[in-house]
Amino acid sequence: MIRHNNGNGSVNISASVYSEIAGTAATNCFGVKGMAARSVTDGVYHLLRKESASKGVRIHFFEDNSIAIDLHIMVVGGVNLAAVGASIISEVKYVVNKCTGTEVRAVNVFVDSMMAG
Repeated sequence: MIRHNNGNGSVNISASVYSEIAGTAATNCFGVKGMAARSVTDGVYHLLRKESASKGVRIHFFEDNSIAIDLHIMVVGGVNLAAVGASIISEVKYVVNKCTGTEVRAVNVFVDSMMAG
């Protein structure tokens, strides 16, 4: 959790808020089919529903009130992975910073699966 203080008080932002914002921003990028989660029972990656976008996200907190974000995604087949990854990194950093005022140190994108468009 990160606390932002100002003259009027403070705002605490939890990991679930960052996860929801980052997951939504990532799934809105071109070429992203959705967020991925690995099943414990069979070890296979599954596409998460739109309302479960935060489940493919992990947030790391640092002492200087910055964060790093890990995203596990599924992409549409035939897309340029480098371009999709760069787009996601840029968009997620921008949206998280704009919505929360928190510095994003890094966005790590893990492409877990490729699906037919």
